[in-house]
Amino acid sequence: MNLREYENAKFELAGMLRALSEAAKDKGEPTGERIRDLFVRIAEDRFNLAVVGRFGRGKSSLMNALIGMERLPTGILPLTSVITSVVYGSTEKVIIHYEGRHLATTIELDELPQVITQRTNPGNVRGVRIAEVQLPAELLRRGFHFVDTPGLGSAITENTRTTESFLPEADAMLVVTSYDSPLSEEEFAVLRLAARYDRHVFMVLNKQDTVTQAQREEGLAYVNEQLKRVLGPHTSPPFSVSARDGLSARLRGDLEALRESGMAELEGALVGFLVEGKRRAFLASFCERILDVTRMDPSDAEFAAIALQIQEYHHRLEADSGIVRRPRPRAPDSNIDLGSLHTLRPCEICERIQSVSFDFLCRYQYELSVSAQSQARHAQTKGLCVTHTRQLAALASPRGVAIGYPALLGALSSTLERAARASSGGLQDVLDRKDVLPDTRECALCRLCMATLQTTIKEIAGRLAQDTTHGVDSLSGICMVHLPALIAGLSAAVLTERVLAREAAILSRLADDLRRYAAKHDAIRRQLASAEETEAAERTLKLIAGLVNVHVPWTDE
Repeated sequence: MNLREYENAKFELAGMLRALSEAAKDKGEPTGERIRDLFVRIAEDRFNLAVVGRFGRGKSSLMNALIGMERLPTGILPLTSVITSVVYGSTEKVIIHYEGRHLATTIELDELPQVITQRTNPGNVRGVRIAEVQLPAELLRRGFHFVDTPGLGSAITENTRTTESFLPEADAMLVVTSYDSPLSEEEFAVLRLAARYDRHVFMVLNKQDTVTQAQREEGLAYVNEQLKRVLGPHTSPPFSVSARDGLSARLRGDLEALRESGMAELEGALVGFLVEGKRRAFLASFCERILDVTRMDPSDAEFAAIALQIQEYHHRLEADSGIVRRPRPRAPDSNIDLGSLHTLRPCEICERIQSVSFDFLCRYQYELSVSAQSQARHAQTKGLCVTHTRQLAALASPRGVAIGYPALLGALSSTLERAARASSGGLQDVLDRKDVLPDTRECALCRLCMATLQTTIKEIAGRLAQDTTHGVDSLSGICMVHLPALIAGLSAAVLTERVLAREAAILSRLADDLRRYAAKHDAIRRQLASAEETEAAERTLKLIAGLVNVHVPWTDE
């Protein structure tokens, strides 16, 4: 299944969902709310990865290690009393969603323990439905929603009940156990539930730093045997990790230590599942969720017809799409880290030309309004080109134009009078000789812009040449107008390759943000769009056409 086929599949499911929405108009609020949630889900195309395990297994520590941020509360006691969803956000913040119709509130990350811990919110007396933690982590931007669930086997009944009620909503499960007592009875129950809902399971044995190599091998062999017994012979083998060592290595940037911690292999498998298996998992789980809505009133003929249509579609999807049910883990992508696009500077070549042009025009319009010599020179050179005359008009006052332009109008009038008196050719000869208005070679500001372009490209090329490994990472997003000139100015092939690869990554990421924003807009969930997605349209136009009022004449010289 390629991307186009996947998009078409989503569109087809959306059509079925619209039909279900029409059929459910008189079914009451619970059914309508479920359908609205499905519209939002297909618009977001999110992937819920439930992190499940007994308290004290290191679930929060594991997520911290995966995202490379020590932001989630950790500890050996059963901390979490509500669901905590960890998703992508342009800036760090926490949005608290409550049961019922209470308005959501936004808090700082440091305030999160006051809402989700058993000590400050015992039994979830505050009625928190979910705490949504937004972090600018690239792994989250890829589409993962990590869902930190309350600890299984806790003495707190609400914790276990909350976790078990959420598990059917998960697209895949990250089950965390540890070497001190692998696979409790509660974790076996989770595995059986995963098998029932056909959810992919990533089994993790945490705290490998506390056991010997022999104990590690023994623990892995035991857990692998149990996984095959519950989930079948084709299930993925367990991962051995040290979340503590992995987080420390990631924060230090120590790739070898990260590999030794086992976190690199686990992340590679998660990314591989997202790339290779997400499509099947999303479409299959979405079919199941639509069927769940139709089961709310199995006697309804329209519901039954839509259910049959969904079942036929699901069978066709499994038979024709060639989807791999158990995707092979793959190493993390060697992607270009762009950070948050909303913090990426616009084209620095555009910015330099824009700044130089503005300074020139400010000085030019002032001198034109106070200096007879400037007015005479303005008339002699026929003023500025059409583009820069319009920019000057945006800055100059009517009084400034009234003082500065009579000399130019007089010169143009004389030119046209000469043309009128000519024995042959007339105005056309004048136009052919370009005696009316200056072209881009004659315009003083055009020449300045071209010189600024060339100087800026030399400066950038020199800066990149000094650091061929990491220099490109500091480069702004170069617009398509100036990219060819920059590429022509680079002397090293490796720099050309890296600049083009980075620009390609920026364009691809912008395209993703545009699609996500459009989907959320259609689902009437614009408030869920990240800063990158909200600003994607404006940034796209700037990246293609450059900044406003930046004009650089291209010549053959």
